[in-house]
Amino acid sequence: MEIRFEADSGMDRGLAKVVTHPAEQEQWKRLEAALQAAEKRITVINASNNRQVSLETSKVAVIEAEDRMCSVRLITGEMYLLNTRLKFAMEVLDAPGFIKINNQTIINTRYITEFSATANARVEVLLTDNTSYTVSRYYINDFRRSYHG
Repeated sequence: MEIRFEADSGMDRGLAKVVTHPAEQEQWKRLEAALQAAEKRITVINASNNRQVSLETSKVAVIEAEDRMCSVRLITGEMYLLNTRLKFAMEVLDAPGFIKINNQTIINTRYITEFSATANARVEVLLTDNTSYTVSRYYINDFRRSYHG
């Protein structure tokens, strides 16, 4: 099978579209598995047993500062620890779709369902699991530039 890559600025960032001939449909599962295996992963700590776990970055909803570490919350609600400070967490993630929205929080934009203006020039962001976070005034311009929801 020949593979071609094309860019489409109309597509959401982090989305890949694979188009094949109908006769190639039996290859889809293998292609999907190979692409997901290549997804960026981070190593976190399971606090209940102190073991390291490798997670796909796409499942991470929020990273929040916790002293000298970060808490990592998956969209499923599971919690882990990331052994780095928040200011270095973006480098560890190295994945599109993450935005720092205040001095304590990084969110995954793929899980934003809505956002609205609040008092004092801030923005309230609602995620798919109904948790909400505040974008501080300092980070509002970065949020507007990088979120195309």
